[in-house]
Amino acid sequence: MSRDQNHVGEQPEDARPGAEAWPEVEQAERLARGAALKWASGVFCRPEHLERLSQYKKRESQRTTSIHTRLKSMVRSYLEGVGWGLEQLRDARAELMTVSQALKKTGLESSCSTDGERSLEKLREVSVHHRQLLTAVSNLPRLYAVRSMVLETERLVESRRLLEAHALLMDLEQWQDEILWQLSGNTGMEKSALSPEDQELVAKYFSGVGNLVEALGKEMWAVVSSALALARQNPTPFVSAVRIVEREEALDRAFLEERGGNRSSRPLPPQRPRCWRAAFFQVFEDGVSTRFRSVSFLHTRGPGLAGHLSAIQHGVMADLATVCCLLEHCVPPHYQLTGAYIKAIHQCLHNHLAQISSWDLESGEIFAVLNWVLHVYDSPDMMGHPEMVKEVKKEDLPPLIPPERLEQLQSKYVQSVQRSVSEWMYKALQVELQDWQRDQEPDTDHEGFYQTSLPTIITQMLEENARVALMIGETLRDQTIQMGLYEMEKLLNRFREALVELGKEHRREPDNHNNRFYLHYLLASISNCIVLKKSTESLQQQQSPRSMGQFSRTPPNPLAALDRAVRRACRLVMDQLLVDLQPFLPGLLTRPWLVQGEPTPKLCGILEHHLELYGRVRPPCRQRLQEETQWLIVVEYVRALMQKRLVCRNGKDRTQLAQQMIQDDQQFRELFHGLEGEGVPPEVNPLALLPVLADFLQLKDPGMLTLEVSGLTAKYPDISDEHVSILLDIRGDVSRDVRGAVLDLLEQSAPSLPVGYRPIFTDILVPPSTVVFCLPKAKCA
Repeated sequence: MSRDQNHVGEQPEDARPGAEAWPEVEQAERLARGAALKWASGVFCRPEHLERLSQYKKRESQRTTSIHTRLKSMVRSYLEGVGWGLEQLRDARAELMTVSQALKKTGLESSCSTDGERSLEKLREVSVHHRQLLTAVSNLPRLYAVRSMVLETERLVESRRLLEAHALLMDLEQWQDEILWQLSGNTGMEKSALSPEDQELVAKYFSGVGNLVEALGKEMWAVVSSALALARQNPTPFVSAVRIVEREEALDRAFLEERGGNRSSRPLPPQRPRCWRAAFFQVFEDGVSTRFRSVSFLHTRGPGLAGHLSAIQHGVMADLATVCCLLEHCVPPHYQLTGAYIKAIHQCLHNHLAQISSWDLESGEIFAVLNWVLHVYDSPDMMGHPEMVKEVKKEDLPPLIPPERLEQLQSKYVQSVQRSVSEWMYKALQVELQDWQRDQEPDTDHEGFYQTSLPTIITQMLEENARVALMIGETLRDQTIQMGLYEMEKLLNRFREALVELGKEHRREPDNHNNRFYLHYLLASISNCIVLKKSTESLQQQQSPRSMGQFSRTPPNPLAALDRAVRRACRLVMDQLLVDLQPFLPGLLTRPWLVQGEPTPKLCGILEHHLELYGRVRPPCRQRLQEETQWLIVVEYVRALMQKRLVCRNGKDRTQLAQQMIQDDQQFRELFHGLEGEGVPPEVNPLALLPVLADFLQLKDPGMLTLEVSGLTAKYPDISDEHVSILLDIRGDVSRDVRGAVLDLLEQSAPSLPVGYRPIFTDILVPPSTVVFCLPKAKCA
């Protein structure tokens, strides 16, 4: 085993040449030996494995031989490549030496030709001088005529003989261009090839030509800019200017086509291309703008704004007619001068209206602007004319006022109207408060209902504002109506507060002479609310359904404010009725009342007077007041009964009490008989309570009281055991056992209030008991 390991892992020193010179080889050899020892120790770890030693030795020998063969082949291939590269380098070196010798020979030959080149330079100078002299001699007639032609052209320009002046100017420019071309020698050299002296000489000699171009252009543009003003008098100068523009455009086009794509051709003449057609339209637009500004800076604030816009309309249409009928025939069809004018004046109007809309405008001024922009400008009387629509499509023009600015103007209009409406409503309310202090009845309308001026003022104002806003558009109408409803809601809130203050003042000084018609004006206020409700509903119906959800604020609810004001006014009316009834209420259900029947007739008289006044109130509030009157008299009547002013001593008293109550009920029914159709329905009529209580009091068999109380609670589920206890006390014949049975029945039943039932006993307070002991004892605390 040790011999094999030595054979694999060790080599003689002479087998490792260059080990000291190549440390990497030594390291690789050590690694290889270590790997071989590791492999051999793993394979031959047992004696029986040595039998395969010859097989392993043979296989490793074959592998070593194969590796040596491949290494030799690789080295041989590498050496062949190196040899071929060295051969190529030798060939390149030989060629470089040949080229170097040729370059040296060429340099020697070129240095020998310097003297000949210098002699040719002198010849070139002589040729150029000769060419200049030839050009000068050939152009002497023209050069002598330049000065006179310049003066003649100046005279023609000053006299506005534009076509003749332009013809001479074209000749002068042609001469200048030909001279420059001849000086360049017709060799295709560019203008920069001319000497600075030649360029300066030609420019100085023809310096008047550039001034003539400027002068002619100035006169032309003066004619074009004033074309609208002078067209009806003499359109000839305008026609001449257009013809000159077309000549110049043709020249520009010819020069550009001649020189386009040919770099060796002559350069463009000075000041070319002129692009006078683009300048023509620019000057024309500037002239339109200048003419517009001359009339737009008139008085435009306040009431004069509508007239100013109307003047602009007439001026624009007059100029438009001038362009269509006169100037359009003076230019080629492709100019489309009418369309150019429409675009220019549209931009002027856009700028002018932007300036106007930036002012602090009142509602009338904003209305004038909106109406002019949305209706007048696009109408057939202006830009909506069929002939104008043919020239320029509406979608090709920007909005006269941007949509966002239009919305701002509409909002500003609504805000301005809101200030006016708020002020008018405040004044109307002050007039209403003054009317309440008058020493005479309120006015009546054609139907005999009380009224004041408040609803008429408010209704007419809101309707008028909505009608005016509709002239602008439905959106503005809806915003104005919405604003009006907000203001009406605020007015009604203040109106309700004023009613409260009026009631407080009347309670403080009930005998004040100014309060003599207090009730009448309360009724008039109720009628006013009914009129305002109809107006509010009419305004709400005018709104577009799509506009309901467009407002960010909480929608106004004037109808709720109206209902609150009506309820407050009705409450004050009932309070006044109670005040009028109060002197006679203490006499009810007393011994004198039982004997003489007083004071029921006086109460009926007061009720009759009030019901007569209620007839001056518009329905449905009239029915509401009549209903509340019935409830009030019944509640006060039963409240007087609950005070136990009269306690029956025997059956005769009970019968007489019941009869008198029925008699009073008949008087009340006769009083309300003509109003039953307009009052509460018979099944919920509060007067039905009095006969029920009378039957309860005159019941002869106390043992039937339990059944009677059961029926009573079925009809009036809000009746309490305190109410029933007092009724038992008034009878005066109820034993303790019967009372206990009745109260136990009440405690056990306790029915719930049905839907739509209006409690009546809830408003009737029971006076505190004066009994010092409790009945029955089970209920004592």
